[in-house]
Amino acid sequence: ENLELIKEFNGQSIDGVVCKHPFYDRDSLMIVGTHVTNDAGTGLVHTAPGHGAEDYQVCLKYGIKPYCPVDEKGYLMKGTGERLEGVFYENANEIVLDILKEHNALLKHSVFTHSYPHDWRTGKPLIFRATDQWFCSIEPIRQKLIDEIHNVKWYPAWGETRMVNMIKDRADWCISRQRAWGVPIPIIYAEDGTPIIEEKVFDHIKQLFLENGSSIWYELEAKDLLPDGYKNSHSPNGKFTKEKDIMDVWFDSGSSFNAVLNGRKLKYPCDLYLEGSDQYRGWFNSSLIISLACFGVAPYKSVLTHGFVMDEKWEKMSKSKGNGIDPSKIANIYGADILRLWTATVDFQQDVRISENIIKQVSEIYRKIRNTLKFMSWNLVGFDPTNLEENLTLVDKFIINKLNKVIYEVDEDFSKYDFASALSSLMTFISTDLSSFYLDIAKDSLYCEKENSLRRRQIQTVIYRISDALLRILNPILPFTMDEFNKNLPGNRINNVQLLDYPTVNKEDISKELEDEFDLIISVRNDVLKSLEVARSNQVIGSSQEADVKVQFKDDKYLNVLSKFTSEELNKLFVVSSFEVLNNLKEGDEYQTSIIKVIHHEGTRCDRCWNYSFDIITLEDGTHICPRCQEVIGNKDEK
Repeated sequence: ENLELIKEFNGQSIDGVVCKHPFYDRDSLMIVGTHVTNDAGTGLVHTAPGHGAEDYQVCLKYGIKPYCPVDEKGYLMKGTGERLEGVFYENANEIVLDILKEHNALLKHSVFTHSYPHDWRTGKPLIFRATDQWFCSIEPIRQKLIDEIHNVKWYPAWGETRMVNMIKDRADWCISRQRAWGVPIPIIYAEDGTPIIEEKVFDHIKQLFLENGSSIWYELEAKDLLPDGYKNSHSPNGKFTKEKDIMDVWFDSGSSFNAVLNGRKLKYPCDLYLEGSDQYRGWFNSSLIISLACFGVAPYKSVLTHGFVMDEKWEKMSKSKGNGIDPSKIANIYGADILRLWTATVDFQQDVRISENIIKQVSEIYRKIRNTLKFMSWNLVGFDPTNLEENLTLVDKFIINKLNKVIYEVDEDFSKYDFASALSSLMTFISTDLSSFYLDIAKDSLYCEKENSLRRRQIQTVIYRISDALLRILNPILPFTMDEFNKNLPGNRINNVQLLDYPTVNKEDISKELEDEFDLIISVRNDVLKSLEVARSNQVIGSSQEADVKVQFKDDKYLNVLSKFTSEELNKLFVVSSFEVLNNLKEGDEYQTSIIKVIHHEGTRCDRCWNYSFDIITLEDGTHICPRCQEVIGNKDEK
């Protein structure tokens, strides 16, 4: 306890100093290692090259061979001394302390808790042991491996860098494992322990495996696994032993491409390997090494990795926690399509969450899709798809052009396995462009025009084309729903939706002019809808059909687009009874790009279409009807 500082010196100055072991009759060498730092441990530590990777690496520089006095069951082996031999490693601590005290070599000891590796299954502590293993050398093919990695398409892109980093610093692949089961390493040892590496021996064992399976290795004695009459100078008494270690299971899975692709005469290399992000160290890695070593090329053209499914609180699912989600239960309650739709909404390349609450939210997305499809199929009753209307209005062309753009974008996203972006584009189209815009403004014509009127046939033609396209696009995600939807569409359709071709659109077929004009119309429409909502809250109007809207613009681009529509088309476009575009704003209106004025229409409401008009006809029974509806109804006996 009373310490006197004699001298301070740098650790480098004692590098190579030889010390006497505290209680064994042997020397110990002082060495310098960068893995021992000032802020961790004492700075002067015991180094065991047989019990740690960092200790092993630093001892290599000094020519110190690994020494591992602990057997595979954790007991100290022969040569450790009479008092320690046969003792379990953990129980040896107290004995070593006693020996140190007896030799007057213990200055002080204390007990403290520190981080330590544990087995993830049992939760028990681990010790590291250096043992004889079999290795494949990576060094001769390392650069070729890196070149092949660059030739592969990685999803996500950072997978390429991750794979390169794993290969560039790798010297060897340890292919042996100490297990009681598995594919054996076909090595037979001579009497003196020399491994027999001879082609004729390997060919004989290979033939035995082909005829009897790899289990023959465990059924026969070592001498019976050798060719008849085999002799070896290292076994003068004719005694042989066989390897007990098995091949690394990653060698098994890594060679699976040979059985699947080459064995079945399929395309090699394959288009895609798909697995979790932990397989960069596993399956992707071993497959690449084996394929390149045997055939000079990677077994895959592209690699896609996914994250892992967590619970609602971002915790890993496990049986012990009881927080697992059974996909069969989800499918039984909500339907398999809901589960498939969930997978399409998440960024699967990252870890994702799932719970019943999240599934319920996905159900709302599904309900939106289903209701839109139902609306379209209902309004195609009686429609003949063999007689599509070619003469379409500008607003029809807008939505078809938008559909083509979505088909192109979704196809691009699917080709990059970006399902979340594809579904986002689809839902924007279904919810905003289709449901809230086109189908909204189409209701008046669908419900109120004559059954076979030109406008109604135009809208049905558009709806049919959109339905058929959505059916094919959504089929990979919602196959059961699309099968049902297909049966509800008119015409002599293919009964099995899986046999329909997937739609494709060339980028050149998408009109930029129509797209820009459509965006302008949507911009104006959104402004008008806001003004209608303000008028409704101020009790100026009830429904939008009570409105008489007048607008002015500062920019000619709005006038140029709106001038392409008739007054009747503008009324339907904004779902109002009257829509009028006034002269442009004057230069003095500096801070306004448009003025929208909403008043209550001064005409009378038609009891059939609910639009207001100054030309309302009053029938004998007091019913008010507009000229259009009067023409549609005709005589009472007419449809």
